[in-house]
Amino acid sequence: MIEITDAAAKRIQTAMVDEGIAEGGLRVGVKAGGCNGFSYVFKWEQAPSPDDEVFESRDGAKIFVDPKSFKLLDGTVLDCDPNMLGQTLVLRNPHAKTECGCGLSFGV
Repeated sequence: MIEITDAAAKRIQTAMVDEGIAEGGLRVGVKAGGCNGFSYVFKWEQAPSPDDEVFESRDGAKIFVDPKSFKLLDGTVLDCDPNMLGQTLVLRNPHAKTECGCGLSFGV
């Protein structure tokens, strides 16, 4: 499971309006690379793929996660960085043993 905090849900919904996206959600994924071995990937999608895990906040913000990424993201909390005025999404990933300073890459 991936938890979407209220702050992250609000940020996702605001960004969707700004991007002109009426339906869909945010794809959250993991790819090899970055300074610690893996990097987080964010992309707007109109709909999930058939094999995606779909998580929805209480307010209806949705994220889509492919099966390979889900193995490294299960148990993660998607939140907003309070130091960036709530404008930056951050992932608190229990599988991450190391993280870079910007929080966009991690190692397991």
